[in-house]
This record gives sequence, C-alpha cells and structure tokens, in this order.
Amino acid sequence: MRYELLIARRLRPGGGGGRSSSASLTVAVVGMVLAIIVMVFAITIVTGFKHEISSKIYNIDAHIKVSNAGYSLAAGDNNVDASDIIPAIMSSPVADSIAGVALIAEKPAIFKTSDNFAGVIYKGCSQQYDWSYIANCLVEGRLPNMADDASIYEIVISRLMASQMGLNIGDRIYTYFIDEKIKVRRSTVVGIYSTDLEEYDQAYVIGNIRAIQNVNGWNSHTGSYIGINTKRTDDIESVAYSVFSLLADNFSDIHGHPAYYVTDTHSNNVAYFSWLGLLDMNVIVIIVLIAIVSAFTLIAAMLMIVLERINMIGILKAMGACNSEIRRIFIYLTQKLIVKALIIGNVASIGLALLQEHFHFVRLDAQSYYIPYVPVEIDWGVIVLLNVGIIVISYLTLLVPSLAISSIKPSLTVKFE
Repeated sequence: MRYELLIARRLRPGGGGGRSSSASLTVAVVGMVLAIIVMVFAITIVTGFKHEISSKIYNIDAHIKVSNAGYSLAAGDNNVDASDIIPAIMSSPVADSIAGVALIAEKPAIFKTSDNFAGVIYKGCSQQYDWSYIANCLVEGRLPNMADDASIYEIVISRLMASQMGLNIGDRIYTYFIDEKIKVRRSTVVGIYSTDLEEYDQAYVIGNIRAIQNVNGWNSHTGSYIGINTKRTDDIESVAYSVFSLLADNFSDIHGHPAYYVTDTHSNNVAYFSWLGLLDMNVIVIIVLIAIVSAFTLIAAMLMIVLERINMIGILKAMGACNSEIRRIFIYLTQKLIVKALIIGNVASIGLALLQEHFHFVRLDAQSYYIPYVPVEIDWGVIVLLNVGIIVISYLTLLVPSLAISSIKPSLTVKFE
C-alpha cells in the first residue's frame, strides 16, 4: 500500500483543527449533499415532466396525419378517401412499424344551450381509432357506442366544457355545423373526460365519425385525414417520411404533384415540443451553477484540511516527501468527504424521487402545469453519468487548492502553533 493512502486512511478530516474546522467541513459535506439532491431532482423532474407531457400529446394527437394536399375550404376538397390509401400503407414494408390506422373527421361547430354557447371542434372517430387513452381520461360516463345500430350523435366532452356550459351526462345539446348553410343536430352527452391540456379540453368534442360524414354528405370511407400511430415514438419521423414517399410514388394530381400531405405530431404540435426542449437548457444551467458553487465549497474544505495539518506537512517535507506525494494525501483525505456526500445525497434524492413517483404527494395545479402532480422519472443511466461527472469535477477541483502545499516551507511550519 502506498504510504500516502495509509496516512490518509488514518487521518480524520477536522480532527486536528478544533470545532471551527470540523464545523466548516460539516458545512462542506452538507453543501455537497444538497447540491447532489438538487441536481438529481432537477434531472428526474424534468425527465418526468417531458415524458408525461409528450405522452399526452402522443395519445391525444395522431403520430402521423395524411391529409389532402389540395386542402381548400372554399373548394370543399378538404377530405381524404381511405379506401385506397389505407390498403396501400398497410401492404407496404412500413406497416411493420405501424400500431394502428384510423380514419378521422373534424369539423368546427357551435354548441348552444338555452343560456350559453361555445365554439368547438367536433372530432369524429371510427371503431379503428385507439380509444384507450380517452377511456383512461374519463371522469364520468362512458365512451360513445360505435355499434351500427347505436345513435351516431353520442359525444364525449371535457370536464372544462361541461363546467362552463352546465352540461351533465344524458343532456342533449344543439350542435350547429356551418357550411354553405347551417345544419343542426342534437348531440347526447354520454361521457366527460379530462386530459389536463386546457387547449385541447377547451376545444375538442369527441364522437362518432358517421355524424360528420352524415353532415358533410360523405361516404363511409371519407374523412378529414387518416391518423397513423407508430409502435415506437422514436420512429415517428422516419415512418412519416416512408409514408410520404409511398404516397408520392402512388398518388399524384394531374400535374404530377403529391396528392396528400404527410405531417407528424412534432410539426403539428411544435409549440409544445419546443417548450419541452427548452427545459433541457434550464437543467443544464441549474447543474452548471450548482457545480460552480460546489467547486468553491470543495476548495474551501480542502484549504481547511491543509491549514489544520500544516505541522504535518512540514514534518513530511523535512523527512523528504515531495509536494506531489503530500498533495495525494490531502486529495485522498478530501475524497472521504466526497464519497460520504455522494452516498448520502444519492440515497436521499433517489429515495424521495421513488416516493414521489409512486405516491405523488407533491401536487400541482393542473390548469397551469398540465399535470396534477410533480412528475418524476428516474433514468438510471443519467444518474450514473451525473455521479461520474461529480467525481471527475471534484477531483479536478481538488488539484487547485492542493497546489498551495508547494508553497509551505518546513523551516517555518514545524514551529507553527
């Protein structure tokens, strides 16, 4: 065993400098522990927040939309014919990456009660639509009955809309569709949902696609767009490009232009994803600032240890020890503080994060944050990288104050009291 490590193991930080030095080193450890807790929480909360919000968007909106490239409200050609498009997509190699395909129709409408009205987007979905997320978001009632013999005007509205318009399960409401002339239908509220995304809850009413097809005079395979969900969200952009290439090769107008637009959820919800991307920069800023503060704390701790052992340094130099060997002694000694802080900080932060992940005891205002609790997601790979980074930065930080040892002269320090 190297004698530097042997000496470091036998020394106790703060053991030779009285209460003031021990208190200073305790503050240094506490400071590092708090820094680790803050950094771990910053990463886990932002990771959890991004995952929760992006999951909501992926479930609410189709991953990929195929719409008419000749979209024009005036011409009335804002529709797609699924009878050719869906078979072409599902018979191609890209089908292996697709979880589901559904024809969807959307149409602006006005809800009117005896004393209130509101503009909405009536979203008509087919049986092939993935209803599981809306089912999980139901706070009251049920989903629309999609059977052939059921009413096509059953709808699910948001809790926000129900509160604003005073609607309850079983209420019937006049729905006005405005085209060249006004068309009126009576819709029945069968369910109330809440996604906590106010922009969506404020606007969307979900019902049977046959209601929109009936209003527009469309056949059973015509809708506003075709929604495609991929098996993996990481594949959305690549699948969208493959679908676009497929449709461009097989469907075009008389001028040779692609007949259909293909967009993905990232471009359709760019505001949300840009906002989520900014959160990464916030975490980086927080970690850098905390790392700087922790570095100064470590430097102060190192200097405190050096000062309380100045007699020992003089004796070791007088016995022939070189500066680099003495520096290693104090680096080993200070690393005891780092290891202690790492253990306490990680156990405390990960323990609290696991409790929050399972019990959600810290709550949020869902209207402001889109989530009713503080989301936490522990990415063990990132946590390991964070700890490795802390160890590396701590070691590099300790090199600076350890250089002060080279300026200590044995002739003066052995007499130091």
